[in-house]
Amino acid sequence: MSGGQLILAATPLGNILDASPRLKETLEQADLIAAEDTRRAKRLFADLNLEITAPVISLFEENEIEKIPDIIEKLKSGLKVVVISDAGTPAISDPGYRLVTKAIEENISITVIPGPSAVLSALVLSGLPTDRFSFEGFIARKGKERTEILNNLNTQSRTMVIFESPRRTLQTLQDIQEIVGDDRKAAVVREISKTYEEVIRGSLKELVAWANSKEVLGEITLVIAGVENTGKKEVDDEAIAEVKQLIAAGSSFKDAVQEVSTQRGLSRRELYEASLRLDS
Repeated sequence: MSGGQLILAATPLGNILDASPRLKETLEQADLIAAEDTRRAKRLFADLNLEITAPVISLFEENEIEKIPDIIEKLKSGLKVVVISDAGTPAISDPGYRLVTKAIEENISITVIPGPSAVLSALVLSGLPTDRFSFEGFIARKGKERTEILNNLNTQSRTMVIFESPRRTLQTLQDIQEIVGDDRKAAVVREISKTYEEVIRGSLKELVAWANSKEVLGEITLVIAGVENTGKKEVDDEAIAEVKQLIAAGSSFKDAVQEVSTQRGLSRRELYEASLRLDS
């Protein structure tokens, strides 16, 4: 194993007091610091009153592949390279994963400075089950990939953690609601560890109403409960017949599907599509 070491260092999400003594010492002793945003990194160093002597280079999504060979060479020469993201733990929806993979291939020592994580913080704040969970990162904005990811949420039994832009929070909540139904428990966690930290808990219907009532601002993490009954219920002829009976009694198609899917614990989307197919 080469003499250098790659260090993945977690930095505060928003509260500077979350910076550990080990993080401060590691940054001051680094030979090279690779930061997602060098300007934000330098502000962090100033806020922590650190005496940084190492060069600070950029390492972000668009240039990571290009920067890896040079960083690997520096590691092989014996340098201590610290990787930091804008906030939280590197390589979790942030740069670092590809560099770690290459360092492993080159038999370079790797360690981590544990610390803040938006994923775990949001999960424990949500009040939803923490024994099994999945992290979905930022889901695709549109197209087939987004549709496939959202459809998979319907049968997922684990709690799901999703990063989202404040501008797209309402749309994503609406899309998830359309697939898994109104009553699935969820939470919107915003501005973790910052002055205006807020957690909104409730059903997806309630969270959609919340997001629709105001301008959503800040760093957003969505936490969605898994399906409670892992035995998937299939849409049958009886359920479709109930939909038709409600429509005949004066309900709208949408309201009829919603009522039957809720009562029977069915996917609203699947019941909707099955009822449409029968009419076509």
